[in-house]
Amino acid sequence: MSSGHRLRDVEQQRPLLDGEEEVESSLQSDAKQLWFIRDCCGMVCAFITWSLVFFADFVVTFVMLLPSRSFWYAVVNGVVFNSLAVLALASHLRTMLSDPGAVPKGNATKKYMDSLQLKPGEVIYKCPKCCSIKPERAHHCSICKRCIRKMDHHCPWVNNCVGEKNQRFFVLFTMYIAIISSHALALCGYQFVTCVRVQWRECSDFSPPVTMMLMIFLCMEALLFLTFTAVMFCTQLHSICNDETEIERLKNEKPTWERQTRWAGLRTVFGGRPSLLWISPFAGLKLPSLLPRRTWKGGAEFSV
Repeated sequence: MSSGHRLRDVEQQRPLLDGEEEVESSLQSDAKQLWFIRDCCGMVCAFITWSLVFFADFVVTFVMLLPSRSFWYAVVNGVVFNSLAVLALASHLRTMLSDPGAVPKGNATKKYMDSLQLKPGEVIYKCPKCCSIKPERAHHCSICKRCIRKMDHHCPWVNNCVGEKNQRFFVLFTMYIAIISSHALALCGYQFVTCVRVQWRECSDFSPPVTMMLMIFLCMEALLFLTFTAVMFCTQLHSICNDETEIERLKNEKPTWERQTRWAGLRTVFGGRPSLLWISPFAGLKLPSLLPRRTWKGGAEFSV
């Protein structure tokens, strides 16, 4: 690196990495590995999320819809609710198993520095925690142990960071959970009115106390999920439209980048022009390689 270039650590000065060939081979395999954060708290929260969705599906299907006397009411609502539940869980999986935009670990090598073609006097930053050259708007996540491009926040409920490459799936997850929560509340209200009219006779295959208990739990869950996901959905859309992540907003960072317009920001996150693909968590799905590969020690991903 020429004398006109300066390498500045975020917290402390460290030399460039040695063993460039080993680093380069590892970086090439990063993109082909399955991304998964091995964090106990995150895995428990993800399991709880799936359990609550399955519980809601059980109550809606077996407590409220199947015992219904109206065939089309049960079929239409069953198809809609279960389809939305599948989309919500698929969005959750894509958020959890997608690389959020991790900066290649240990890329602070002389060869990589030369490839940047830096101008004399240009300042770049190296993260002292993961030994990566930090692009603009990247932040280090202590849980993922990586620097994440356009990191918005780390969400334990999806056991991953929300960043440049998976923000779209997180937005879809919050949207679909909010929709099925609203649907579940509407079904609970209708079921309650129906049961009261028939004095809790033949309104469910379960006993009245069990039916009431399951419906109360579902209402509490739906209200909690609806409030949380609706707020997160609106917050994410606000961040996308203003081209400002939650971390940047909380740190009150002055933008050194040229902000995109609202539509440009939406197209960047969701990809291309508005279409049905924007609301599909299956768009662009590619299966990871199943071949064993070298992994970073203490890294956030592993091979299968």
